[in-house]
Formats: sequence, C-alpha cells, structure tokens
Amino acid sequence: MSHLLHRSLNGSYPVAMGGEGVFLIDGDGKRYIDASGGAAVSCLGHGHPEIAAAMHAQIDRLAYAHTSFFTSQPAEELADHLIARAPKGLSNVFICSSGSEAIEACLKLARHYFVETGERTRTNFISRRQSYHGITVGALSVGGRMKDRAPFAEMLLQGHHIAPCHAYRGKRDDETLQAYGLRMADELEAKILELGPETVAAFVAETVVGATLGASPPAPGYFKRIREICDRHGVLLILDEVMCGMGRTGTLHACEQEGIAPDLMAIAKGLGGGYSPIGAMLVSGTITEAIREGSGAFPHSQTYNGHPLACATALAVQTVIERDGLLANVRKQGGHLERRLKERFGNHHHVGDVRGRGHFWGIELVADRDAKTPFDAALKLNARIRQAAMARGLLVYPMGGTADGASGDHVLLAPPFIVDEPMMDTIVERLGEAVDAAIAQVR
Repeated sequence: MSHLLHRSLNGSYPVAMGGEGVFLIDGDGKRYIDASGGAAVSCLGHGHPEIAAAMHAQIDRLAYAHTSFFTSQPAEELADHLIARAPKGLSNVFICSSGSEAIEACLKLARHYFVETGERTRTNFISRRQSYHGITVGALSVGGRMKDRAPFAEMLLQGHHIAPCHAYRGKRDDETLQAYGLRMADELEAKILELGPETVAAFVAETVVGATLGASPPAPGYFKRIREICDRHGVLLILDEVMCGMGRTGTLHACEQEGIAPDLMAIAKGLGGGYSPIGAMLVSGTITEAIREGSGAFPHSQTYNGHPLACATALAVQTVIERDGLLANVRKQGGHLERRLKERFGNHHHVGDVRGRGHFWGIELVADRDAKTPFDAALKLNARIRQAAMARGLLVYPMGGTADGASGDHVLLAPPFIVDEPMMDTIVERLGEAVDAAIAQVR
C-alpha cells in the first residue's frame, strides 16, 4: 500500500520511470505519447539535455537563497527576459512556484494597490462561471468550477461570477460571433454597476479557457470590450495565462492575439516546462509605481519565491524555445492538428465541437449532436477515454462538467512544442480509437 496521498485513494497508478522527447516511460517499459504535456506543462518534452545541463550548472553554483536577504542572478535574468517580451505596460515580475500561487499573488497585489491608492472599498473580484484559477482558497474563491468549490463553499471568500464567453453553448443562432462576444463582455459592466464600481478591485479571466471548458477561445472583440469596461470603471484586469500562455496558443502570450494588455498576469506551466516548479506574476508599471511611492512594499512572500534553480531552469526553457523557433512550429503544427482533428471528429456523431489555438485543442463529447445534449455524468465518459487512451499509449487530459459544471465531457490536447506532423497524425489516430472505444462502452 502506498503511503502517498494520491489524487484518488481507490485507484492505482503506473510508475513514471523516464522521459524521452514526447514520450513518458513507465516501470514496465511502456511508452506513452504525452499529447497533453501533463496538464499543458511539458512544452519541450522530456529529458532535454540542455535544460538538464543548465540545472546542473546552477545547482553547482547555488540552489537556494532567501529573498529577504538576497536577489540572485537567475531571478534577475529571468525577470529581464520576461519583461522584454511582455505585453505593453508590464514592468515587473514576482516569481513563485505554481500557477495557483501566481493567482494568489495577483489577487493580493490588486487589493494592495487599492489600499496604497486610498480606495479601500475595492474588495470585490469578478470572474466567470466555468473558469479555473487554481486550487488554493483565494484562487477557488474567484474560480468558477463549481465542483471544486462545493466541498469548501462555507470557507471561501465572496466571489462574483458572470457567464463565460463560450460560443459553442452560449451564442444564439440569430447573432454573429462578434455580437455574441460583445454581449458577454457587457455582462461585466452590468455586474460592476450592480456591485458598485467603487467596490470592484479586478476582473479575472483565462484568455483561452483551459481545463474547465477544453481550450475555448474568446469571441472576436470580447477582450477589447472587457479592457474598455475595466478602464472606464477603474477596475484592474487580471489575465490567467497559467495554462494557455508561454507559447501554448502560438504566441508567447495568448492576449497578444486579442490586441490587449492586462494590469496583472499569471503565468506558470510552460514557463518552466515541467523541469522545475515555477510560476510568476507580471505586474504593470502603474501598480509598481503606486507601491513605490506609497509604502514601498508588497506584503506577500513565500519561502521559495525567486528560487535560483527554478529561475535558471525557466530561463533555459525559454531560451531554447526562442532560439529554436518553436513558436513558429506551434503555429505550423497547430494548423495541422486542427485539420486532422476536424477531419477525424468534424462529422463524429458524438463530438459536438472541435476548438482551440496552436498546440491547445479540445473536443467536446455529446450524446446528441443536434441538441448538444451531454452524456450522463454518471457514465464518467471522460475517465473512460483517459483509460482507453492510456491503453493505446497516449496521454490526454479529459475533464467532466464541461456543459454546466456537473455534466458534459471534453478531451484537451496540449502536445509539446517539438511535435512534428507524423506524431500529430499518430496522436489523432490514437485519440479517435480511444474515443470510439469509450463511447462503445456506454452505449
């Protein structure tokens, strides 16, 4: 019996023993194509020799120094690298160890900014239903994945939610995609006015919704209207690009494709590519200067902030991505993945939608394609697909609750940036077999 407190105490897990490029290898020597990068993490695949060398070199010099006493060269260099490539207006970086920590930092800094500027009544945060922003208490409070919130509802902070911008289930037949996006954005203004603009600190949103909705991109114009609404009411815009950022959608930051910049942004996952735990908060110069001119401090820290080994690792990952032109490969191979997914699933009786960008794609499963009726949640179709895929040597990221938080199933793909066309073809072929096999079990 394992002494680990596993995610599920009633199941068993194969032991991951090695990694090689796009493959993970278990204790029996079975090789799995990591078509989801774990949870959209392993952007360079596994066992990259240059990343291992950079980690080894750094640990030979310095593994750890507490940020209350020192800064470090890797942390400074990583911050310089990120800000040189950041959306306009972002000027500083807070380095932590995960995406949830990055979101927590964004929430606290947003509040602290308004304390510094004398607007202490701004305590409300607005986000969207069917969103996921992390598993810590603050992140759960603003998140909109209700099944994760439910066990802890009584202890969560007050959060406010509007509808997601999810065209597959939200757009009316009588409106254009752009009109739908503007209608959804206007829900934010209505909620701000309902709460009172002077009480709202920030709006939090994933630029492309990941695990909860399965790579659901925003409608055209949605985020530009969101940015205008936030500016009009003095509300900060926090973008969560923990999953969809750092090249996953074909540009370094997903918001580049929306033509906007946030006030605060959370990144992680692809930042370090899974080689070391790391996340970061990117901060606008306006916020930084307000604090500098006020108390001069952000009262928030953790033991491993700016960890030198993690920072050196992330800098090596980002350097390889840039040097090897891997974002161009994401755009090229992402186009191929889109074509292959639509060829395989576009007319599938039980696939209602194929959506995504770059190396970030999802398919939504439905019992009735015309009515968009989800499968009964009790069937646990998404778990069956995961099992069928693993049996075929494929790792994908299925999730339930896609339709309404309780029912609905999707499969998320987030392959490493190094994948080529033949490997993409194999991924789609094995996924098709797994989906058909899982559906056959529940029909």
